[in-house]
Amino acid sequence: MAPETVRAAAYAIADHAAAHALPSVSVVLHGGEPLLVGPARLREILLRLREAIAPVTVLDLRMQSNGVSLTPEICAILAEFQVSVGISLDGDRVANDLHRRYASGASSYDRVLSALRLLRRPEHRQIYGGLLCTVDLRADPVRVYEALRRQEPPRVDFLLPHASWDSPPSGATGTAYADWLGKIYDQWLAEGRPVPIRLFDSLRSLAAGGPSLTEWVGLDSVDLAVIETDGSWEQVDSLKTAYHGAAATGLDVFSHTADDAARHPMIAQRRAGIAALCATCRACPVVQQCGGGLLAHRYRSGSGFDNPSVYCADLKELITNVSGVPVADSGVGVDAAGQSGLAGEVLDDLGSGYGAAGVLDTLHRAELSMSRMLVAQVYEDAAGDGVPGAELAEAVQSAWHLVGHLDTAAPHGLRRVLGHPYVRSWATGCLRRLPSNGPGRALGPGYLANVAAAAAIAADVPAELPVPVYDGALHLPTIGTMSLGGWDTDTVLVATRPGGFSVRVGGADHSVGLDVDEPASGWQPTRRLDFAGRSLLLDDTDPFRHGLGWPPADRMSPIEADRLQSLLAEARESVLNEVPRYATSLDVTMRTVTPLAADPSGRLRSGSKRDAYGAVGIGPVPDAESLAVLLVHEVQHLKFGALVDVYDLVDHSRRAFARVGWRPDPRPIEAALTGTYAHLAVADIWRVRAARDAVARENFLRYRGWVSSALAQVEASGALTEDGRRFVVAMRETVESWGVGNRVTR
Repeated sequence: MAPETVRAAAYAIADHAAAHALPSVSVVLHGGEPLLVGPARLREILLRLREAIAPVTVLDLRMQSNGVSLTPEICAILAEFQVSVGISLDGDRVANDLHRRYASGASSYDRVLSALRLLRRPEHRQIYGGLLCTVDLRADPVRVYEALRRQEPPRVDFLLPHASWDSPPSGATGTAYADWLGKIYDQWLAEGRPVPIRLFDSLRSLAAGGPSLTEWVGLDSVDLAVIETDGSWEQVDSLKTAYHGAAATGLDVFSHTADDAARHPMIAQRRAGIAALCATCRACPVVQQCGGGLLAHRYRSGSGFDNPSVYCADLKELITNVSGVPVADSGVGVDAAGQSGLAGEVLDDLGSGYGAAGVLDTLHRAELSMSRMLVAQVYEDAAGDGVPGAELAEAVQSAWHLVGHLDTAAPHGLRRVLGHPYVRSWATGCLRRLPSNGPGRALGPGYLANVAAAAAIAADVPAELPVPVYDGALHLPTIGTMSLGGWDTDTVLVATRPGGFSVRVGGADHSVGLDVDEPASGWQPTRRLDFAGRSLLLDDTDPFRHGLGWPPADRMSPIEADRLQSLLAEARESVLNEVPRYATSLDVTMRTVTPLAADPSGRLRSGSKRDAYGAVGIGPVPDAESLAVLLVHEVQHLKFGALVDVYDLVDHSRRAFARVGWRPDPRPIEAALTGTYAHLAVADIWRVRAARDAVARENFLRYRGWVSSALAQVEASGALTEDGRRFVVAMRETVESWGVGNRVTR
């Protein structure tokens, strides 16, 4: 790519990031073989990209290479610009030599291994992005997997060879590719998933309602374009395998913006989700996980891309293997409009405002799966980008190995900790590169060790690992916090044992029991409250409990904790007596309570946040009836957040706003919808209380008016998807069931 083309491409990307306030942009140097430009030209390209883009947004630079030209000099340049390097390696020597030979016929295998040794050096480990392996049925799958594992990659990606209906994969019968990958999957599971494998992790996430991590599967929007060496905007380069010119757009960086490219019909189609698939795919029970497969693999002369993937049978078989649910038994069909039968039931049930236990439990499991994937992604990014500091890097690696062991040996303890709302808050902050606020402002990927140690303690599994210390305290999510007083240390050695753990600091071991405050040792356990026979965490020390809308309170005294316990029991009884269908929502959804600081003016405070599913913040309240309203209100927000993690209710390409009665400013449609959903439940409580006194009646009429007005504006905005319209219809039917005018029905 000529220097003037690099410059035009860099500024086109920067302009796009600035126009849309993008928090980050990923630029992948690809080929052909990008290292053929040589060190001087490579440095010039990277410098040009950084100068143009970095002042506007976070620049995530990556490269895919065959590795044969990698040298210490080039590694130094890549490390300087923080370029994450993926290396193509197809397994052991036998597998790799099937395709990756020089023109003379000589093997490239030794040169690739030499490159990988360079990347594993401590000074370069942070730029080691992972391995990419293309499947060849002639190679032994387990030997391929073991050969890749020996290179200690931070992640592995398996790709199916490019093929179409016009040029089907050679030598394949039945579900040969699924069988080949299935043998690796079984081995990977048996070893405790020791390394992230993007294809498998994506399918596991999608099976639980989470996001995909690759464009190869799932219905997530594909936000990728290619800039060719002459400056042409193109679609993904895999389309070149369909037919000559398939990737072309007729646009270039000199005359057209990235928005122009995004509006190209074929690129826009790749963001259309299920609506862009053929009728066969839309009717398939695994379409949510498969997503129709890679676009290039659907091509057939005469019908274009309006076909299932040429790997359709393999994808179905692989999805069945990974999810553990036979396709014929999945019970979820999709009609031609793309509306899942299961989705309809969920939207109708939750749209009413309430939520059956089974539906709520399904959402909870999807959120747990998403939290697991976020934590895994933190490790992948940390391993790929490098963790500064030898001790911190050791802590992250030790932690990940322990997580893999616990996932097989004691999954209950791992689930308990990974499902903690504030573990997800930490993971989300890491992935967004956001600075933490409050006491946890310095916490980063190293906190994975704190998570792993807490999971081992929760599972009563003996383990020993270095754990980072922040702000003079050792934080163990769901377990507690230990102040280390005047000890000046960044890392302590935590040894877990049944019933407790010990901390080695200053050359001495301090033994800690789990359930009793030990002021002398600085230990403050995370306490538990009874909620209708179920245990709620009272979390008033976690460093990630900030962000619930109001500042968190300091640790509660035993007397204050006892009072909160009594109020919670009475509040739940109030909900059960007045609006019993919302009691189910409290029981299934709420997992953690965090005290909030009192409002100086005496107003009631409560809060929740999207990336802390299951946590409710509560300020001081005068009585249980007030607490009941606050709990129901915040749990509605949690339910809505979990729902939109799984279903798209709003078309975010349409910038629409609605005015709502409880806020002075116009709200984006999704924000208006979540507020309306919360106020729907509050209105229902006041509806029941309306017969009691004039104040309750006035509250009911006010909240009902807010909800009715907001629903009308949201519906009229034109920004709802089909799922969103169905959800809003269910809400409106609940409001209409209450009666009209000044008449209040019970």
